[in-house]
Amino acid sequence: MPATDSTSKPTITPVSGKEISYLALGDSYTIGESVKQVESFPYQLQSLLKTEGINVNTPRIIATTGWTTSELQSAIVQTKLNQKFDFVTLLIGVNNQYRGNSIITYKKEFAELLQTAISFANGDKSKVFVISIPDWGVTPFGKNSGKSQQSIAKEIDDFNTANQEITIAAGVSYTNITPESRNATQDLSLIANDGLHPSAKMYGQWASALKPKVVAALK
Repeated sequence: MPATDSTSKPTITPVSGKEISYLALGDSYTIGESVKQVESFPYQLQSLLKTEGINVNTPRIIATTGWTTSELQSAIVQTKLNQKFDFVTLLIGVNNQYRGNSIITYKKEFAELLQTAISFANGDKSKVFVISIPDWGVTPFGKNSGKSQQSIAKEIDDFNTANQEITIAAGVSYTNITPESRNATQDLSLIANDGLHPSAKMYGQWASALKPKVVAALK
């Protein structure tokens, strides 16, 4: 970084000495399929929090493209992770919808995953943050999927209604990014080169939406 004189030196909040641990649970939307790792929303969130003086460690991510709620549950068990984290994010369900899985089963497994997330946050529900499922129907892949955008949107909304009700009932923070995800209909810069997953730009919007909530919970 080039040196600056005293008149132009920017004001930067110093990062605190305390290291903050972060666990991100999910699927392709959490690992940032088709973008660089640093462009995924967990890593962009980490970067944004550092600008607020919050020293967040490298995110611990349990997520893989294609996972449903049950597959995420199985993976968590297999990791045998017993660490507690300062905060946790959870975004899961698009593959349940895509595969035509039962929403009743989704409700049960999502509720269980939410309790697992709270457990990872050492029982502190104020340190857990749920993100809604984006609408993949507006992407080029979705438009060419053979399924109507309207039916995809309705199903996504149904799954999000379920996960939002469960989240709010549990007293956990819920961030609804779905309406903004639908802006990709007109703005292809929100879509990655694969024509399906979010771009770094969209992930940045998610991180920005989460930032004030996480800051408030950690400070």
